[in-house]
Amino acid sequence: MTTEKTAIRDAATVVVLRDRATRPSILMGQRGAKAAFMPNKFVFPGGAVDAADAEVPFATPLSDLCRSRLAEDTERDLSHALAAAAIRELWEETGQVLGLAGHWPGPVPPAWIKFAATGNCPNAAALQFVFRAITPPGRPRRFDARFFLLDAGDLTSDPDDFSTASDELSHLQWVPLDEVRQFDLPFITEVVLAEISARVNDTTPPVSVPFFRNDDEESLFLRLKGRAQID
Repeated sequence: MTTEKTAIRDAATVVVLRDRATRPSILMGQRGAKAAFMPNKFVFPGGAVDAADAEVPFATPLSDLCRSRLAEDTERDLSHALAAAAIRELWEETGQVLGLAGHWPGPVPPAWIKFAATGNCPNAAALQFVFRAITPPGRPRRFDARFFLLDAGDLTSDPDDFSTASDELSHLQWVPLDEVRQFDLPFITEVVLAEISARVNDTTPPVSVPFFRNDDEESLFLRLKGRAQID
């Protein structure tokens, strides 16, 4: 008898960084106790890509560097859809808006109607692709997650107002980087946090992006664009 493999879904996660020059903090929330994926854990906002995300118009596009890294080691270029998913999930789960004032040039997808009602179009240029990880085998859900770093100064919303957030994440809060490991975190979140901590004083997109790849046969820590990491 063979065990059916869990399908891997493409996903986007957003690490919003605030107060870089003073006491850096990041936006996190807690998943519910009954959640199928990472129950009770404190996580960054994020989720799976929707089909409509690929058609969402941007006020400003991703940087060429980020698009190039996102397109590497993948069967098709999902850079646009991933950036859109990051902005949509940030909005849905926290009520925070990453956009620029403007009117949508066509019909608004249902999942984006409330975002469009804020008077903004998505601002993908503010996102920096900084990490990629595939959920290990044996989990009830598996994701090929791309992590984007975002400076809170690029938000058009009040960073302390979570009144329009969904109930998917509770206890939304800005967590100082020097206190974050006191929270119940997934392993991969701790790995990503190490990368973010190293980038607090660097506001440019990384040329080389870490890729924690968990296949059925082996786990590899790679870099996009680069070779297998051996240090």
